[in-house]
Amino acid sequence: MHASKNYKDKVVLITGGTKGIGLGIAQGFLSAGAKVVVCGREQVEQLPQVILDGKTRQAHFIQADVKDIDSTAAMFSTIVKEYGTLDVLINNAGGSPFALADKASPRFHEAILKLNLIAPLNVAQQANEIMQANNSGCIIFIGSISAMRASPGTAAYGAAKAGILSLVKSLAVEWAPKVRVVAVSPGLVHTENSHLHYGDEAGIAAVSATIPAGRMAQPDDIANACLFLASAEASYASGCNLLLNGGGEMPAFLSASETN
Repeated sequence: MHASKNYKDKVVLITGGTKGIGLGIAQGFLSAGAKVVVCGREQVEQLPQVILDGKTRQAHFIQADVKDIDSTAAMFSTIVKEYGTLDVLINNAGGSPFALADKASPRFHEAILKLNLIAPLNVAQQANEIMQANNSGCIIFIGSISAMRASPGTAAYGAAKAGILSLVKSLAVEWAPKVRVVAVSPGLVHTENSHLHYGDEAGIAAVSATIPAGRMAQPDDIANACLFLASAEASYASGCNLLLNGGGEMPAFLSASETN
C-alpha cells in the first residue's frame, strides 16, 4: 500500500522508471495523483499504470539515455513544454553486472562510474535549473547499501553510490533553500531480476532469511519512502540519507561462531 500523499498536479520524473525499483516508484506516484514521466533508452511494451478513482492513469514515456547530456537536455525541454514545470526528480537509473575488480577492464569501470555517478549529477543539474526558476523542487537520489559496506563483484558501483551520498550533502547546501536534495538507500530488493543475483526461489528465500525483517524490500517500500521525502511533511529533510535495509545484515561472525 502506498503512502497517502497528495501529488495532484505535481510533475514527477523517474529515470529508469519502467522496471524494478523505478517501476514501483512510478506506480507509487501515479497512485498519489502525480503526473509521472519515466525515461529509458528503449520503449517498453507496458508503461507504469494504476487505476485511480476508476480511471487508468499511465506514465508518460520519453526515450532518453541518462549518460547522454544532449539526450537528457531534450527530455527536460519536452517536460517543460508539455507540463510547464518539474516538481520532483527521482534519480533512479543505474546498476551494474557482477565483475571482479581485477578482471574488469578500465573501460568497464569508467562506464559504471558514468552511469551511476556522473549521469545522475548531470540529470540533477538540469532538473535543478528548472526547479530554481520555479522556486521549489525535490531531488531524490536512489543510493544503495553498497555505498556503506564492502561490495565485492560490484566495486565500482559501490564506489559510485558512495559518491552519490557525498554529492547529496553538497548539492543540498548549494541548491538550498529552494531545492531539497536527499538520498534513499535500499538494501536488498526483490525485483523481477532478483534471480540474476540470488538464484532461484530457494536462493532468494535463503538470502531473505539473513535479513532481520525476514524478507527483502519490495519496490513499494522504496516508493513509500520517496513519497514521504518528496512531500510537504518532509520539508525540513535535505542533505540526508534514508537507509532501508530491514534491520541490516547479520554479522558474519555470528554464523561462523561455534557458540550461540
